[in-house]
Amino acid sequence: MYRTHTCNDLRIADVGKTVTLAGWAATVRDKGGLLWIDLRDRYGITQLVFDENYTAPDLFATARSIGREFVLQASGTVIERASKTSKIATGEIEIKVGELKILNVSKTPPFTIQDDTDGGDDLRMKYRYLDLRRNTVQQNIIFRSNLAIETRKYLAGQGFVEIETPFLIKSTPEGARDFVVPSRMNKGQFYALPQSPQTFKQILMVAGFDKYFQIVKCFRDEDLRADRQPEFTQIDCEMSFIHQEDILNTFEGLTKYLFQTTLGIELGDFPRMSYDEAMRRFGSDKPDLRFGMEFADLTAVAKGKGFPVFDSAESVIAICAPGCAEYSRKQIDELTEWVKRPQIGAKGLVYVKYEADGSVKSSVDKFYSADDLKGWLDQCGAKPGDILFLLCGEDEKTRKQLSELRLEMGARLGLRKPGDFKPLWVVDFPLLEWDEDEGRFFAMHHPFTSPKQADIPKMESDDPAVLKSIRADAYDLVLNGVEIGGGSIRIHDRDLQSRNFRLLGFSAVEAEAQFGFLLGAFEYGAPPHGGIAFGFDRLSSVMNGVNSIRDFIAFPKNNQGRDMMIDAPDTIKLKQLEELGIRIVE
Repeated sequence: MYRTHTCNDLRIADVGKTVTLAGWAATVRDKGGLLWIDLRDRYGITQLVFDENYTAPDLFATARSIGREFVLQASGTVIERASKTSKIATGEIEIKVGELKILNVSKTPPFTIQDDTDGGDDLRMKYRYLDLRRNTVQQNIIFRSNLAIETRKYLAGQGFVEIETPFLIKSTPEGARDFVVPSRMNKGQFYALPQSPQTFKQILMVAGFDKYFQIVKCFRDEDLRADRQPEFTQIDCEMSFIHQEDILNTFEGLTKYLFQTTLGIELGDFPRMSYDEAMRRFGSDKPDLRFGMEFADLTAVAKGKGFPVFDSAESVIAICAPGCAEYSRKQIDELTEWVKRPQIGAKGLVYVKYEADGSVKSSVDKFYSADDLKGWLDQCGAKPGDILFLLCGEDEKTRKQLSELRLEMGARLGLRKPGDFKPLWVVDFPLLEWDEDEGRFFAMHHPFTSPKQADIPKMESDDPAVLKSIRADAYDLVLNGVEIGGGSIRIHDRDLQSRNFRLLGFSAVEAEAQFGFLLGAFEYGAPPHGGIAFGFDRLSSVMNGVNSIRDFIAFPKNNQGRDMMIDAPDTIKLKQLEELGIRIVE
């Protein structure tokens, strides 16, 4: 056999044993008469030692010829290490090598294969098979594997059935852009890759599988960020004969179980907050509750004092940054430029300093008295040494801008602490959201989300304000300011589903063409049902305090949606296009 032990197995109690190890040469240190090789596999590192005083000359010469990432098999005796180290688990022992085989040679890697590598993102993604040898990356992938295993254990224990749904489906106009696949046998027609298994899992509820789940690949052709990939994985679930409370309890249980089994962390009960409350207090439907800085609406006390910017604004909103009254003019100017960036879009930033001696200083103090400003500070719960930051403008836009500033200040002040987990259910989302560019309503979640029973009569209204007030039986699970899961109670009645399609601008013909199979299924005894989907890659990253989901995907795409390793997407041959009935027009 190639090995009797892995490179993480041996300890001081194993001294004297004859062992065989196999792995990669992580480092080679040649000190003339002494030579050490750190042998690495996915389990750890063990040091091999060669001493010309007792190592056969041909063996010593072989060891001296080894370069980084050579694949080796080494046999020898476990001995106590002279210079012990606590940096690795095997740091008290080393292997006195009596036999060494080079199983394969290696070119010099383009970057160092260590936790703190010198390789840039694109270089590491081009040589992803080398990047995956790094311990930090391997631990991420192993964590993801364990998370999947524990997810299956929990859901199976709750009576869920794992069922695969198709990858080649029909394109739908709602949501993000589809990836499409041309059909050779049906020229001029296309499949789409699923953005989610939504309609199929609802069909499974009609079929009587009252608890379904799947850890499934999904595909969206959208602009990419650190927490998005064109292909990603969901924990996708659906249940029948349930209310919203059943869903929240089941998947709060799953989340607690995953934290306990994979991280050893016990989470308490998850608080709940309505969408309207989240937007009012934090300007976001996914607030980070690891720190405060809740919004204070100063519109009533800030307007009408002769400051034109505030007087003409719909809303004036503030946050209190603790301990920041000592910020210099340079620091405040830098923050002002930060909120004025196109990504945020604010016109400027107003501040009020509550000095340590109790005095007040502001960028707008020529318009407001000290008593006015002190009233603002009191309304925001400020203490001496704190500073208020104020933004103004259209209410919804201002709250979103201030939400970004709140998160930035939380990061700068070290309040968004890794290892501190604050989960939250956000509930009672609006059913519809208005799109100015399209001039129509879109589903805030998706077209199959059920309105709350009390709001169903509002669906007959022609008043946009009334339609905008319709609440949905929809819910998101938020963790540390990141949405890790979302779902809803579904519509299970054909007439109500048709009514919702009409609100979304579908004609009866269009609805039948796109979703006739689902509407038809509803006529054969569809049970009340609902579900949720967790972003599996995102959950993995948030649980480990990492921003990018790419670190938890074995072969991710870059931020242009390219696979740097295999150089995809790529052109295909003209003959293939002809077989598909696709003609390129120049």
